[in-house]
Amino acid sequence: MRRALVLFLAALSLPVSVWAAELQPFSASYTADFKQVPVSGSAQRSLVAQSDGVWKLDFSASMFIAGLNETSWLTLHNDDVQPLKYRYARKGMGKSKKIKQDFNWTTQQVTGSDRNDPINATLIQGVQDKASYQLALQRDVAEGKTSMSYQVMDGDELDTYDFRVLGEESVETMVGTVDAIKVERVRDPTQSKRITVLWFAKDWDFLLVRLQQVEKDGKEYQIVLENGSVNNKEVKGRG
Repeated sequence: MRRALVLFLAALSLPVSVWAAELQPFSASYTADFKQVPVSGSAQRSLVAQSDGVWKLDFSASMFIAGLNETSWLTLHNDDVQPLKYRYARKGMGKSKKIKQDFNWTTQQVTGSDRNDPINATLIQGVQDKASYQLALQRDVAEGKTSMSYQVMDGDELDTYDFRVLGEESVETMVGTVDAIKVERVRDPTQSKRITVLWFAKDWDFLLVRLQQVEKDGKEYQIVLENGSVNNKEVKGRG
């Protein structure tokens, strides 16, 4: 159960909203369901522009006695999402976990710590942190791409995250029916049995409206949009 809660909260930390031409502020709240047990939770995400031109992406999730917080400070460089600083903290599930990453694009180095282990690695152009790639994904979906791949800094190593568009689908949410683009995380089936599927609202700047995750043991989790706003405009569906 503890491991399942960890995986679910990690799964919640996924994309919310991005625009092909520029970033716009947003906020969103979600209900979370753990289908195999009577446990419910919630998640919130926001993107806010700061006075120095840097964007702050915040995510928090709580479920049962567990919780996590994740923050990425980022900017656009040559129209690409570029991370500047990343912080992650999880508590309430066995051992706590903290990650700190600082991206120096002048020296091409990322430094910090992962569960007290030091991080000191060389950066390559296009590298994302574990939150900023989510905005990059939505920008690519908004631009009509159907296959996407991102190099993500995991501790002091790079991991590859692959996605593909499955098509269009209507999604029932707390704000009504929303027309969405359905996207799947691509994994090697010989290496992982996990399934992650996301739905992004076509008419609301590709706000995440639903996420479904199935673990290798068959346990299934889901988050669905409860309410949200994009550029201070309340999200509304049909019906």
